[in-house]
Amino acid sequence: MLQIVVHAILALALLASSASHAADKEPVPPKGSLVIIGGALRADNDAVWERIVQLAGGKGARVAVFASASASPERAGSYLVERLNRYGADAFFVPVAERLDGADGRAAADDPKLAEAVRTAGGAYFSGGDQGRITGVLRRPDGSNTQVLDALWDMYRRGGVIAGSSAGAAIMSSTMFGHPRSILSTLQHGVDDGRQITRGLGFIGDDVFIDQHLLVRGRFARMLPAMLAKGYKIGLGIDENTAMVVNAKRDVEVIGYRGALLVDLSEAATRDGSFNLANGRLSYLDNGDRFNLATKTFTPAPEKAHGKVDTKKPYWRGPLFSADILGNGTVVDLMAKLIDSDQVDAIGLSLDSPNAERPDLGFEFKLSRVSESVGYQSAFSEAYSVYNVRLDIRPIVVQRPLYQYR
Repeated sequence: MLQIVVHAILALALLASSASHAADKEPVPPKGSLVIIGGALRADNDAVWERIVQLAGGKGARVAVFASASASPERAGSYLVERLNRYGADAFFVPVAERLDGADGRAAADDPKLAEAVRTAGGAYFSGGDQGRITGVLRRPDGSNTQVLDALWDMYRRGGVIAGSSAGAAIMSSTMFGHPRSILSTLQHGVDDGRQITRGLGFIGDDVFIDQHLLVRGRFARMLPAMLAKGYKIGLGIDENTAMVVNAKRDVEVIGYRGALLVDLSEAATRDGSFNLANGRLSYLDNGDRFNLATKTFTPAPEKAHGKVDTKKPYWRGPLFSADILGNGTVVDLMAKLIDSDQVDAIGLSLDSPNAERPDLGFEFKLSRVSESVGYQSAFSEAYSVYNVRLDIRPIVVQRPLYQYR
């Protein structure tokens, strides 16, 4: 009888030990923050630079600079170290890159001393360039994490900040663009996993898709096929010289020059054939606005809190139309006019060149004000925030010639 009791106690102890080890291996939710920058961050954008240093620990904070994406890592790294130091950081260059002169950047990614320096830093900054160079050097050929990548995750989980601009923003989601086609070709032909889209580093989690240079280059349209291909319901696209700050509670705050587009495909539907989307949702978050990824709630900037748009007293009157919905900032301009208009719909088109592969195939983008749509205007300017505008996209036949001379 004693033997049975002893065996039972040993068995329970082994089970408890196994459970403890399993718990140790479960990933710890990050306590840190992300600063996701849409590219072209200006040297004088105090709001963004200061926030990075503040989140890294304030004056004297150690910040690891990765210029892995750059075609000239040493030059880009030197500039970023100087820039961060000017804002009070104690930044250092991390020589992990494919294009380093006279050094093996891939070997450095598994250097224990370098990994420890990254692990104990208060933050990290990724430069722009080619995002494939970042993932290519921070992962081994078999796809596993290098020691430096593991160190980045440890630092982020502990409470550090990871910031990145352009390519450094693209790596934030678990899926990123690799070698994409043009925006219109992406709508016409879709995306191939492993080429047009590929694996990112996933710091923001597996449920949010990230894109950058968004409004300047009209990239919100290319997000849609990528999100649908990988099953994303939420996408965030950030414009140039602007950042999204994401904290541990999954609050997103927009700071900087312009804003961000939120794409919500939770209730969207598609049809087979050419790209055809119904019932998507678009929201524009301006400087100072917040959105919580967990609760899906919007909070306008303080200057807009009392500036809710009254649709019964519209400012804009008459039809709303754009012949180039993918133009610089065009979609946001249409959204702002729609929310403060006597119209319930706005139409935008996207057409290809007569010499393109499919010159006859274009797309109609229909923005609609629905019951959930709401807008806020700044008390100090004509800047708008616009939430939950419906988006429908349909393929159209483009008649050629499109026009004739009189």
